[in-house]
Amino acid sequence: MNAALETAETKPTADEIRRARKQNPKMRDRDLADLIGVSEAELVASFVGHGTHRITPNFEVLFPGLAQLGEVMALTRNESAVHEKIGPFEKFINGKRAALMLGEQIDTRMFPSNWVHGFAVQRSDGKDVRRSLQFFDAHGDAVQKIHARPSTDLEAWDRLVTAILIENQTPDLLPEVLEAEPFSRKQPSHNVGNVLRDRWQALTDPHQFHGMLRDLELDRLSAFELAGDAWAWPLDRGSVPALLRLAASEAIPIMCFVGNRGCIQIHSGRINMVIDKGPWINVMDPTFHLHLRTDHIHEVWAVRKPADIGYVTSVEAFNSSGQHIIQFFGVRGEGNSERTDWRGLAENLPRLDRSLALGAAE
Repeated sequence: MNAALETAETKPTADEIRRARKQNPKMRDRDLADLIGVSEAELVASFVGHGTHRITPNFEVLFPGLAQLGEVMALTRNESAVHEKIGPFEKFINGKRAALMLGEQIDTRMFPSNWVHGFAVQRSDGKDVRRSLQFFDAHGDAVQKIHARPSTDLEAWDRLVTAILIENQTPDLLPEVLEAEPFSRKQPSHNVGNVLRDRWQALTDPHQFHGMLRDLELDRLSAFELAGDAWAWPLDRGSVPALLRLAASEAIPIMCFVGNRGCIQIHSGRINMVIDKGPWINVMDPTFHLHLRTDHIHEVWAVRKPADIGYVTSVEAFNSSGQHIIQFFGVRGEGNSERTDWRGLAENLPRLDRSLALGAAE
């Protein structure tokens, strides 16, 4: 985060932030926030009273309310990937540590403790009015945004906003933004590799993988490095664009996961229109948009995880710090074997020599 956040004295005021927005009308909020040295949440908060209202991310009210809106666009992103799904919110399952939104189009995993700040934003763009609900974590980073569409029920939208408005409608962000600790990989303990391989082989469901990493105090990338070629192997950095193009041309249905601290959003199904634009590779389909910075991809791994029948294969990309950017699986129903076309695609992506890949990562 920009050094301008280090002390309250160096932060621009709400008036100054709004002036900066007027001077840079086309710049994305995230980029403008970086430019002027505030978090994106602080930038949005500066417009409270100017078309923006502060709202609470109360899951028990928010998600049942979202299900009344009809078609919307749900956006989840991290530093390197933007994942957009168009459709209705459907089945909400609440939970203290994790909650689920299940649906044909919008499919997410949400972590409530990281939904700290919320805003209902209304902006005029010529004759058009753009409406969104935006939620941020304690560090001021976006966890999810919901955008109204032409067919969205705006009366239901207004009822929801009214239901989740909070009393404090000042442009000051409270609680104040906390500076995030830089991501750092965990140093594996001695001989953890043998334990990891035994535990990995004993898995019966891919959802058990995260718990295994937590028990062994391993980050995801370290686990791949220690697993051995039977379970994980490094791929060429160009494998992700190749995967997207092959999945589109061969009509292979895929699952695409993009996440951050507060939300993981999933696309399941075929993709069709894959477009390169500068460092970005984009999927631009009617109900799914993906924007991925290929220049941020530092490592790519193919990974096998035991499942109820056989195993499933994922392709996972990481940045230069070892942070997860994006993850792909083949679409598979529970109780079914992994699709052979997806497995063939993943297993035939260009591999790297493990020793060379690990040396490049150090």
